[in-house]
Amino acid sequence: MTVTTTSIRASGIQRIRGLEMPWNRVLRATNQAAGAARALGPWHPQEFSAECLETIPEAGGMMTFVFRRTDGAPLAFRSGQYLNIAFPVHGEGQEPVDRNYSISSAPTEPWTFNITVKREEQGLVSPWVHRHVRPGTVLEMLGPIGAFHLPDAERRARFLFLAAGAGITPIISMVRTIHALPGQADVVVLYHGAEPGGFGFAKELEYIAAVDERITVYYSLGDRSVPGDWEWMLGRLTCHMIEQVAPDANGRHVYACGPEGYLNNAAKLLLEVGVDDTSIHMEFFSGGRQTRLEYQQELAYAEDLAGEMAEAPESQFEQQNLGLYDPAPATPPGPPGALPTEEGGRGSASDAAPGPPPDLGGTPPTDPQEFATVGEGSLTMSFLKSGLKVRIDPDQRILPVAKQAGVRIGANCQEGMCGSCKVIKLSGEVDMNHQGGIRAREIEAGKFLPCCSTASTDLVIDA
Repeated sequence: MTVTTTSIRASGIQRIRGLEMPWNRVLRATNQAAGAARALGPWHPQEFSAECLETIPEAGGMMTFVFRRTDGAPLAFRSGQYLNIAFPVHGEGQEPVDRNYSISSAPTEPWTFNITVKREEQGLVSPWVHRHVRPGTVLEMLGPIGAFHLPDAERRARFLFLAAGAGITPIISMVRTIHALPGQADVVVLYHGAEPGGFGFAKELEYIAAVDERITVYYSLGDRSVPGDWEWMLGRLTCHMIEQVAPDANGRHVYACGPEGYLNNAAKLLLEVGVDDTSIHMEFFSGGRQTRLEYQQELAYAEDLAGEMAEAPESQFEQQNLGLYDPAPATPPGPPGALPTEEGGRGSASDAAPGPPPDLGGTPPTDPQEFATVGEGSLTMSFLKSGLKVRIDPDQRILPVAKQAGVRIGANCQEGMCGSCKVIKLSGEVDMNHQGGIRAREIEAGKFLPCCSTASTDLVIDA
């Protein structure tokens, strides 16, 4: 294994200690900040429209799209956050398809912003974006969203960035931000790719590593075939590789983004080399490890049940309502509440809701008065697709109570940011405290996020 890096570095540079984001002192100010300062502080997600100004082809099948808000305001965000974008893939006048894409530019240049999209030929949205989004295209957006971002201030700014494939998109935002800011920092980037020419932003990363003594970049080809002129690292992520590039990894904050298999392996390896769990920050393209595990358990249970039913007499199930959903989505497999991965994007629940119950020999009741009731509480939630009534108290969040009762609702962040648990409320009132994971038009249409909502009255929910 070869580890090389090149640099042309100035010596004798003096810097203030640590890193501080431009808006940090505004956030800490006791007095009311001026209007311009407030505009540059990433307090809350907003709904806005933005016009594409430029498209830039990137390596690895990716394309960067440069936008500016049509209202002329800056886009305030934290490095690593993402935007929920409505794409009219089915034509004007039709319901748009929402996708979440990381912002790849730095918040230090807020008057324009970039998203970078990897084209997946089998995907619904990314091929459309590559074909149709051009300078002059205007899209509706919601954001910024996401808890995967650099801190507003860090006195001991020592980071290890791990990226695989299009997982480089939020990482390049972090690298660009640190490079643009004054202050002491020690940053190591380890970037895994599939082929030598497939590393996005490679030229820029090389330049930054050459001129900024605070930042070092390494590449690895994974387990692919290697050309004779390859001078970087080889192989999948290992403890030995982490210790080679960052022997002091246990003293760094680690930010990692990429496909789930890569991140699951990274999480295990980081703990093995001594990195504290509280210092590991990960961004999954479509659902977290716990979500995927729950889905796999549901799938195994459904397969076992199907086998039992195939062996049992048909009459045994004539009057029995099993209340299960088809574990196989209509689209390629993924965790509940997340769309099939289009690398560079994050899952959205807009078209990933569970399908109708399969015909297992019984007809589920359609009248909520006939539903079985479970749980305790002063209010009742009737879940139409599940055929179940669940009792709840007004101080309890809806999602955990529903999941404990057996109602299948996909969920990822569970903090009101990603929108993956979005469901339709047919009647009743909820108190929702979301963090940008739902649009105003969706709320008007009766949708809500059960992860961050409590029941104010009895509810009827289409789930």
